Amino acid sequence: MSMLQKMFLAAALTSGIATAASASGTKEPAGIETAKPMSSAEIYRLYNQNSWMWKAGAGYFSTKARRFTAWSRENGSPSFGMGRWFITESGKLCFNADWHAKTGTATAITCFSHRKKGDLIYQKREPDGQWYVFKSAQTQATDEFAKLRHGDYVSSQLGRIETSVSKTK
Repeated sequence: MSMLQKMFLAAALTSGIATAASASGTKEPAGIETAKPMSSAEIYRLYNQNSWMWKAGAGYFSTKARRFTAWSRENGSPSFGMGRWFITESGKLCFNADWHAKTGTATAITCFSHRKKGDLIYQKREPDGQWYVFKSAQTQATDEFAKLRHGDYVSSQLGRIETSVSKTK
């Protein structure tokens, strides 16, 4: 597989993560200009031991060795990711994973910036996403935050996805 194919694969595999949130338009939400980057501890509490439920998959942020696992059926194509998650001092959550699909394997680092103003949390996919309200001051069912669930909602699907992907390699 060429480097260009690997880059395309990595971009395609991670494109479905928080797509609903990034589709909110180009206007920045009110208050973002005075919001402060979240601390590492705040971001850790937000994601640690939680699964982020996506439209066509999920990612799990384990405490053990900061392991990140995920599966996806974005556009009907099964794939899975395995790697590590980390937090930067500038308020970013990142996960570095090897993504496996029928077309091959590619490594991708995906990052989300977080800012906070009171009980309101903003999020933006880096490097060129748009800021959106991740968690309202009073959490709404439509908040991306509402898609975080305590526990591992990935492992139960991961084996089936791995088998599906490896059958065609």
